[in-house]
Amino acid sequence: MAIFSSHLTPRSARERVARRILSTNDTSALLSATDITPMPSDEAALGRPVESEGLYEGYAKVDKLPEEMFREYDVKRGLRNADGSGVLVGLTTISDVHGYNKVDGKVVPDEGDLIIRGYHLEDLVSQTHGAGRFGYEEIAYLLISGRLPSAGELADFNARIDSRRELPTGYLSLFPRTTESSSVMNVLARSTLLLYAFDECPDDTGHQHEVDVALSLLARLPRIAAIAHEASVSARAGEKLLVPPVREGYSMAETVLDVLRGADGFTREEAMMLDVMLMLHAEHGGGNNSTFTCRVLSSSGTDAYSSYAAAMGSLKGPKHGGANSKVGAMIEDVAAHVERWDDDDELASYLEKLATKQAFDQTGLIYGMGHAVYTKSDPRARLVRRYARNLAATKGCEDKLALIEGIERLTPEVIHGVRGTNKPICANIDLYTGFVYSMLGVPADLYTPIFAMARLAGWTAHRMEELYGCGRIIRPAYNSVVGRKDYVPIEERGE
Repeated sequence: MAIFSSHLTPRSARERVARRILSTNDTSALLSATDITPMPSDEAALGRPVESEGLYEGYAKVDKLPEEMFREYDVKRGLRNADGSGVLVGLTTISDVHGYNKVDGKVVPDEGDLIIRGYHLEDLVSQTHGAGRFGYEEIAYLLISGRLPSAGELADFNARIDSRRELPTGYLSLFPRTTESSSVMNVLARSTLLLYAFDECPDDTGHQHEVDVALSLLARLPRIAAIAHEASVSARAGEKLLVPPVREGYSMAETVLDVLRGADGFTREEAMMLDVMLMLHAEHGGGNNSTFTCRVLSSSGTDAYSSYAAAMGSLKGPKHGGANSKVGAMIEDVAAHVERWDDDDELASYLEKLATKQAFDQTGLIYGMGHAVYTKSDPRARLVRRYARNLAATKGCEDKLALIEGIERLTPEVIHGVRGTNKPICANIDLYTGFVYSMLGVPADLYTPIFAMARLAGWTAHRMEELYGCGRIIRPAYNSVVGRKDYVPIEERGE
């Protein structure tokens, strides 16, 4: 069996396997289940009379604590130290996200680097692509096994993924309803949980079964995400759902483009660009929110499906993986309001409006700029910018790329001027993610799901390290600052 296909041009419709057509009787994916019962606070239900104020507004008196209390008790809010560095909660052999050095207890900014199992990410990308082959599968094998594969081991790895591409019999008939929702990520998480029901030993946390589950999800998530997206499109158009066929011998990047493009096909250059994105998203340390979520659930001994679904729920958040959609919308807003994209003064002027809450979503944020760890540079942003240039030239998108590069170049000075700080600010990968995906024809609602497919390899590595290397349930402490109270009978309580 060939490891990868070698097509260089789009395949014609005649060369491609026809997509399976499902009616609404075959799958619940086309059904839209709307809750006709209004929420309790809706005027159509109970509304918001005075008796409900304590219920809905009580949080403001008990949940919002003064800033000085956190300092008094030395609370590491967000598991961050006062200098912004992360609280040390474990040891890992998986990766190192490097963005600064600590000298005499102080954070000293440094150029960013991402090291996976001892290898620089830049080397992993450049070596595989320099040799003309896809690299995501190699990095996935490295993450799961701890070492780079030989040619035979890589072929075996890919064959095992190929063997699990078909969805279980009966799965589509139970595919999560309300697929016509606002989030494919929500559907992806529910679909992952549904696979638990088709596993003969879903609670087996032995190493062999954990690897098998990971291989299964690497094989199936692209088609599941595509079906979720297509079901939403079909429902809105009043059409039947076209289910993409199973392909053997395709890389993850080729599989994603295949299920999205159908008969339109794709080029090898496009697949190689997506492969770069998958490699850049495969792993990013144990401290990022979704990976830490996966580790927290794994530490309880729960099943793999629950851990990965929870990680997807975390990744969906706009402060995490969901940021790529925000960046895309912001860039379109900048493009619409800046007449001359190559005029630094005009661009900087509009960026200042963003930073001062006068434009876009009035949050004062310039999305895609700044990172929790990286200070001077994000290695992933450097790499995606480098590899995106050729595709941008092919697609006629050089002007848009130059605009994004202008945002990256001018934002630090704008932020420093507005906020009066000299803290280093660099672009993160999200600044370029949406642009690359749009050139590849990926729908915006699949940006974060593709991130999840790629990050699964990293989640698997961290889950297994937590299961087999740590052995203790994660249980941090919270200091109670509420006083003791005597119970008051209900008839003596005021309104």
